[in-house]
Amino acid sequence: MNRTDRLYALVEELRAVSPRPRSARWLADRFEVSTRTVERDIVALQGSGVPIWAEPGRTGGYVVDRSHTLPPVNLTATEAVAMAVALHRLAGTPFAMAGGTALRKLLAVLPAADAADARLLAGRVLLVGSGPATSVPAVVADAVAARRVLRLRYADRCGVSSAREVEPLGYLGNDRHWYLLAWCRLRAGLRCFRTDRIVAVEASPERVTREFSPADLDVPAERVRRLTLV
Repeated sequence: MNRTDRLYALVEELRAVSPRPRSARWLADRFEVSTRTVERDIVALQGSGVPIWAEPGRTGGYVVDRSHTLPPVNLTATEAVAMAVALHRLAGTPFAMAGGTALRKLLAVLPAADAADARLLAGRVLLVGSGPATSVPAVVADAVAARRVLRLRYADRCGVSSAREVEPLGYLGNDRHWYLLAWCRLRAGLRCFRTDRIVAVEASPERVTREFSPADLDVPAERVRRLTLV
């Protein structure tokens, strides 16, 4: 997550729980940054006029004046895709149709360029079954969206780790796990990296230009569904 997105997200996190406080440590864990970074971000927000103050004490933290801040009216591409993944889990429930309608309404207010970015990102998400519940590291998620090469340390099923430089191309999710679909430069081929086996990860400034097709995967075509935004 870049700093601009994080600043918006900080305000929204504080708005969501206002008037209760959030500590710098809690926010640092939430956004996977240091407490010093959070403190600098809060100072920047205060300097731009956002009504944030600190509550003292053991249970204190930062509080935003909810009545003097407005929620964003647009979605980022990643937010739109996140909603689409969540809606995928509603298939077969009484709320599936209403959920799809809600997403289409939100997409309709996006600028054309942002909507196009959302559809491109959605096209890089493949699902098998209802989709997984395991988490994806924030650095990995940001790199897939921003098309950045990753340097990662990955542990195999026996726990043996290796250093890899990979070009992230998308995701594959089944009922149990998320996998990062990436071109592995060490193996010179397309590989699926289970995200809970990524021991360490770092994004590089190098851009990814490679694309992939579901046909490149060793998974029966009838089992794979490409996520779409309609």
